[in-house]
Amino acid sequence: MREDLARALAAGFLAGAWDRDGLLASGRGVLGRRPAWLRPLVRDVLLHYPRPPHDRPRELATVIGAFLAADRSYADAPAHRPLAPTRMLANRWGVPALHDLADLADLLDLDTGELDWFADPKRWARRTSEPRLQHYRVSHRVVATGAVRVLEAPKHRLKVLQRRLLDEVLAVVPPHDAARGFRPGGSVRRHAAPHADRSVVVRLDLESFFASVTVGRVFGTWRTVGYPEPVAHALAGLTTTVLPHAAWRAVPRPAPEHLLDAHWRLGRRLAAPHLPQGAPTSPALANLAAYRLDVRLSALARAWGGRYTRYADDLAFSGDRGWGRGTSRLLDAIEEVVVDEGFRVHPRKTAVMPRAGRQVLGGLVVNDRPRVPRAEVDRLRAILHNCRLHGPASQDRDGHPAFAAHLRGRIAWVAQHDPARGERLLAAWESVDWTR
Repeated sequence: MREDLARALAAGFLAGAWDRDGLLASGRGVLGRRPAWLRPLVRDVLLHYPRPPHDRPRELATVIGAFLAADRSYADAPAHRPLAPTRMLANRWGVPALHDLADLADLLDLDTGELDWFADPKRWARRTSEPRLQHYRVSHRVVATGAVRVLEAPKHRLKVLQRRLLDEVLAVVPPHDAARGFRPGGSVRRHAAPHADRSVVVRLDLESFFASVTVGRVFGTWRTVGYPEPVAHALAGLTTTVLPHAAWRAVPRPAPEHLLDAHWRLGRRLAAPHLPQGAPTSPALANLAAYRLDVRLSALARAWGGRYTRYADDLAFSGDRGWGRGTSRLLDAIEEVVVDEGFRVHPRKTAVMPRAGRQVLGGLVVNDRPRVPRAEVDRLRAILHNCRLHGPASQDRDGHPAFAAHLRGRIAWVAQHDPARGERLLAAWESVDWTR
């Protein structure tokens, strides 16, 4: 009963004037009378909320419920249950104004029933074992390390909605400057360049990055954007999912025994609401959800006289004199921050790379400047030479459906970081008879 009364009072308070007399009048309208405990309740509410929290009706109801729990003198039930309109109180980045669920439905060209279906607040689609009623198609693949990667791709209609949210809302909100991937102007080169020509480069990897971003963190991100609680809850529902138990049972265990613990942790993360790897909104939301992580790790790197960047789940640090000693203390400090922010460092993917060896970030060698490894360039040159002599089919050992385009893309990757070598490789590509 206390929760029901608290929700009704919160709605009544938000619907009226936000001062002592206004709240007393609203409370009397909800209760049908003015009991003795209403005046001290109004005093406490105004003390905690000098301005009306029109974007936080659930929070207000929770606070009122706590006040009622502390005062056992109340014995009332609401005689009237008003509806409190919500609205945005701040719009720092100029995102589309969505004051309530009707505004969100209009933005997505949905009616309220369709919005409820896709946001799935009661988790019907997440609990069903019927694939036709689920919003995601689940697949998996084994990566080079032997680990099993689970992909959750939204079906067409939900993907269209997520793409609209990405283009019209998330693209407007900037992540931390240290985040160099999945943002306008971001690239592997921008991630690697700050660490070029440094004495020591440290590379770490976050385990199950997307699956580690919980629905609570996603809700908090939408709230930070400025959206009221009901809108943020719906947006969190539209952009997170739960892997059905039947789908997880169909995922094979990795063959290498040392990967089993990480696989078990992945299953635990996927069983709770999380960002799906495969949704167009997930990279941008993961960047925003990791904002505090980037702030703290940037400060840590500066305290050590170094630099920090992040490309998705890849963390990079670099420093000059003195970084050859005490790096283990730095790694311990990094892991402490990562765990405190709700993530986990992949224990087998940490590398400390001094200048005497090859320093690699994102596939680029950064000992002097970001460039593609010489071995990759030589491999491409040899493939193109053999294509010219023996025909493209002789080199397409992996059965690429568009082998010429595949090689052209690899050449473009080289040219992006070394134009002279890229130009020579392109000339070799153009000399091949691709019709053979």
